[in-house]
Amino acid sequence: MTIRVLNPTSEAVVETMQPAPRLTSLAGKTVGLISNGKEGTAGFFAHVDRLLRERYQVAQVVLRTKSNYSAPAEDEIIDEARNWDLAITGLGD
Repeated sequence: MTIRVLNPTSEAVVETMQPAPRLTSLAGKTVGLISNGKEGTAGFFAHVDRLLRERYQVAQVVLRTKSNYSAPAEDEIIDEARNWDLAITGLGD
């Protein structure tokens, strides 16, 4: 009898990254909201949009919806998000 042992670790090189600098304020910033497209996100993000504008004086709120709730955001959304100061993602049912 032969026992075969598999190595479960990834062979890929793990890229180390530094977190983005923390924002000190949201005033005047652009905030992107990325929805997974499920029904429950509409009300949630409408409320978040209102809070961001009224309480935190954000300059702009951008809402984008993924085409598939179970897949990562499309490259176009990721590219656009590079111009936002903050991104918030959410899901709902």
